This record gives sequence, structure tokens and C-alpha cells, in this order.
Amino acid sequence: MEEKYEMLKISNQICFPLYACSREIIKQYTPFLDKLDLTYTQYIAMMVLWEKKSLTVKELGECLYLDSGTLTPLLKKMESKGLLSRRRSAEDERNLIVTITEQGERLKERAAEVPGKMAQCSNLEPDEAAELYRLLYKLLNNTKKA
Repeated sequence: MEEKYEMLKISNQICFPLYACSREIIKQYTPFLDKLDLTYTQYIAMMVLWEKKSLTVKELGECLYLDSGTLTPLLKKMESKGLLSRRRSAEDERNLIVTITEQGERLKERAAEVPGKMAQCSNLEPDEAAELYRLLYKLLNNTKKA
């Protein structure tokens, strides 16, 4: 009968170490991001904006796997900090366009050191990090389809 509940043990769940690891990694980011006055979610939004410069809220949400209910307050806060601007699309007013500002672009210079500092925290060899990255995206893409 105990066999029936074996899979309910936390030690048998792949979700738990992913969850715990995610929380711990975000904690590691905190001192670096505090210097930039960014939360982790604001930081990943800025990474997309540094790359794309301008996109719709929907596109940003797709990049970050976040819904508009999560993004709206986040983007309002970032706009109040002067990092981005939001405006309705001229072609379709239902779409809200998010664009990085000059101030947001300047923050990129200060943020450039964060990935290197975080890589030092992981204690993974480059090939291990690459394999973990590949497996996580495989899992992410498989679960998104499910």
C-alpha cells in the first residue's frame, strides 16, 4: 500500500528542486540587483528590452512566460523609474507598446557585470551550465505544450 504513495515524496519530485533552486538563485541575484534598483522580474524584463528595444506587452509576456496581470504593475513601476515608456499602438489600440528609454539603456552598462558575478555563484563548469540550460529549456518547452 505504501508503494501507492511513493511518488508523493518530495524527494521524488522534479518540481521541488527546480522551485527551490530558482528561489535560491534569485536570492543570489538580489545584492547585485539592489545596486541597480531592480527586482529580479524587472531585471529580466530589462534584458528583453535591451535586446529588442520595443515590443508589445503580449510579446514581452511571451518572452518571459508572464501574463499581462503580472506585467502591468511591473511595467508601471519601471515606467515611473524612467526605464521604459508605454503607449498604445497606432495600428491597433488594444496593443500596448513598451519601449526602452535612454535612462533604461544607460542602466545596461551597470548591469553588464551581473551575469559574470552570477556565473561565479553557480560553481558549475561551462559544459555543465550549457547542459543544464539545454535541459531546462527542453523541459520548459515540453511543459508549455502540455
